[in-house]
Amino acid sequence: MHFVKISSELVYTVDSPASFVFSIAAANTDHQKTIEENLTISPAIDTEWCQLNDFGCRGLRLKVEPCELNVRYSATVQLSPETEQVRYLNEVDHKALPTSVLPFLNPSRYCESDRLGRLAWKEFGQLQRGYSRVNEICNWVNAHIDYVAGSTDASSSACDVLIQRAGVCRDFAHVSIALCRALGIPARYVSGYAVGLEPPDFHGFFEVYLEDRWYLFDATRMAPISGLVRIGIGRDAADSSFANIVGEATMKSIKVEATSADSNFLYDNGNPVSTA
Repeated sequence: MHFVKISSELVYTVDSPASFVFSIAAANTDHQKTIEENLTISPAIDTEWCQLNDFGCRGLRLKVEPCELNVRYSATVQLSPETEQVRYLNEVDHKALPTSVLPFLNPSRYCESDRLGRLAWKEFGQLQRGYSRVNEICNWVNAHIDYVAGSTDASSSACDVLIQRAGVCRDFAHVSIALCRALGIPARYVSGYAVGLEPPDFHGFFEVYLEDRWYLFDATRMAPISGLVRIGIGRDAADSSFANIVGEATMKSIKVEATSADSNFLYDNGNPVSTA
């Protein structure tokens, strides 16, 4: 068990009446608990907290008139990861998967697993099933995709990234997810905060269903798995944007931080961590 302090500050110029849904608050799960949190909005306006899905992910809804909008969020989060021996984590046969997991086998907007079957089976089809195979997918993505800020945009999919061999954290996650799904391994996208990430920003990573729960992975290798704090979850980044806006608004600045709040924080060197 350890504690992480997270914070974010978003500043927008709002040019017309607009509606925002922010996904910047820590989710509450069996292994992640918000101890305390603070929210400051300027100018002062009415806010509404809402439940975005069944995975403990929360959204903040605002109706904003033209202004300069400043949203500040901070929290202390208690992480109680359940780390297991990797040799015990196996894949689950399709016929035994829970119904709730099945949607995360399907191709989605940014994860075209139906187009990557040949590549996935050629590279990973003969590997030992389970955690080790997913870890090899992460290693392959890390070795074949260069992390280049600004190399992709909101329209870039896993196939686009594989063609140009460059992307950012969300692209590393999308490629990994698509390859896992092509092999019949349920995988889903996670957005969140990350201790030790440089430069600090919101981070994109992913989860894979092994044995009887979901486990976190990060193909960028830019932050320890045990320092990842979940915000949103979905089929891909389209389901987990930190801000959805209807109206005319321009982002002026963004600041994100995540730091360990205790001396017992351990860097797990990529060992799997349960967040179910």
